[in-house]
Amino acid sequence: MSGARPAPVARDWSTPLELLGLGMVWGASFLFMRIAVPDFGPYALVEVRLLLGALVLMPFLWRARALFPARRWLWLAPVGLVNSALPFVLFAWAAERAPAAIGAICNAMTVLFAALIGFLFFSEKIGPRRAFALLVGFSGVVVLATAKVSGLAIGAAVAAGTVAALLYGLGANLVRRHMGGLPPAAAAATLGCASLWMLPMALRHWPRQPVPAASWASAIALGILCTGLAFLVFYRLIGRIGASRAATVTYLIPLFGALFAWLFLGEPVTLQMLLAGGLVLGSVAVSQR
Repeated sequence: MSGARPAPVARDWSTPLELLGLGMVWGASFLFMRIAVPDFGPYALVEVRLLLGALVLMPFLWRARALFPARRWLWLAPVGLVNSALPFVLFAWAAERAPAAIGAICNAMTVLFAALIGFLFFSEKIGPRRAFALLVGFSGVVVLATAKVSGLAIGAAVAAGTVAALLYGLGANLVRRHMGGLPPAAAAATLGCASLWMLPMALRHWPRQPVPAASWASAIALGILCTGLAFLVFYRLIGRIGASRAATVTYLIPLFGALFAWLFLGEPVTLQMLLAGGLVLGSVAVSQR
């Protein structure tokens, strides 16, 4: 018998590092919205975000253009509205009225809403564990909606963020069923369609005063880094480790969203926000087991 020992298996450090980086980038998106939206307004800011994100991904759409016949665009247009235009506007609107951490916490509900919509409309099984997780997650939203930050009620912002997460959940089901196997080309197409949806409102509400450089920098980072490049990393992770494991980035977004808002904007993190975040993230963890 040979005395040779088997070679040690190299640990894959790229996946956790990419998950960490993606969580940081998407957490920072709520900081960038909080900085830029007072000067741009939600509609103009979202138009800049969508257009830049689509431009980053456009080479992938051009390379896969043969896979996008006219009938496929009948799905791309409504998916762009549901999965990008409307939730982006709702999160930007919420960022005008509440700390960045609020939107980041609401965003974590996307995983639960995707399961709920799959159960209600697409005949997917949900099971008692996920049903319990949904109840816990919704209780976290209730706790968050009743909170006050610096003496101001944030219920409207929580409602907007929750509806945005609901739309993300619906969009995830539509993408999975009608555009599977096409990312990131599909992302470029839906972002491009979403930018067309938003264009009339963006032109109507375009800022009349010059936008400060800090807000422009935040809007550009939001479009290029947090949308276009982030989608590339996310789809790369899905291809390597699968959609369910890639979705674990959901746990990191609220943490970095709250951390960056506290570090760079001095926004407080209250006990109710921590409790709500714990309930929402705990429910997501239970549903993903």
